[in-house]
Amino acid sequence: MRVRLILNGKKAGLQPVRDAVHTLRRAGHPIEVRVTWEKGDVERLVAEAAAEGVERIIAGGGDGSVNEMANGLMQLAALEPARQPAMAILPLGTANDFATACRVPIDPVASLTLACEGAPRPVDVARANDRYFVNVASGGFGAAVTADTPVELKDFLGGGAYTLMGILKAVNFRPYACTLRTPDGESSAGMIVGAVCNGRLAGGGHPLAPEARINDGLLDVVSIKPFALTDIPEVAAELAAAVSANAPFRGGRWIVRQRVPWVETQSPGELPVNLDGEPMKAHRFRFEVVPGAVRMVLPPDCPCL
Repeated sequence: MRVRLILNGKKAGLQPVRDAVHTLRRAGHPIEVRVTWEKGDVERLVAEAAAEGVERIIAGGGDGSVNEMANGLMQLAALEPARQPAMAILPLGTANDFATACRVPIDPVASLTLACEGAPRPVDVARANDRYFVNVASGGFGAAVTADTPVELKDFLGGGAYTLMGILKAVNFRPYACTLRTPDGESSAGMIVGAVCNGRLAGGGHPLAPEARINDGLLDVVSIKPFALTDIPEVAAELAAAVSANAPFRGGRWIVRQRVPWVETQSPGELPVNLDGEPMKAHRFRFEVVPGAVRMVLPPDCPCL
């Protein structure tokens, strides 16, 4: 079986990664390596791998690299579905939210061993207009924070960088006007945070959708309505319940949760949305799940399946 690691260029010099590749090669897995240089390289390298008969490709990077590989695979599926390779992950990012939720090992040798020897299973991919994402699309305040967090700050503080930027932005934040439509109906209200979740974690390990599954054909939609300072204790209590894995949270006065196959949003101004770390803006979004769109190598005890 031909296996190719598509490695984020910023991580190519990491000695543990180089050592892990050599370890797997000595163990009988001749991993081929390709390194990215600029945006768009991952999708191009996915197409090249498929054309050359590579059966399994590994996203070496963070959530953004996983997102780019999924987009490359979805473009390939539309043209040559029979050539679509299976996908695996070598977590090398700041947060690694998707890989962490799926319990993909952080150790490079362990994750590459899983990538080479594990069995792929079909998982869902979500679509936002003409782009795809695997983990979470966050809108409003959360997207603004992620988009404006400098790379240097992320490298220095890790997941804590998002918390710091959130505090700084909260001082002057105004809720977004937004209409939300799902199979359950339509609602018009302001929004502070909205998230369309295929996976469970976002923003450096925060459990936005603790019960989400990546092979159930549904999206977990979570939104927080505008609130006053006097409402903060109630909002905090609902938020704590919403992210707890101890008991299901179906929604409250301020936090709304839905599980649907699609959701549409429309706003008078451009709504900032973050797709697995990739920012975009639009007045109108349609999010929908594409069931079983990608074959992915995940641990046998992956809780997201």
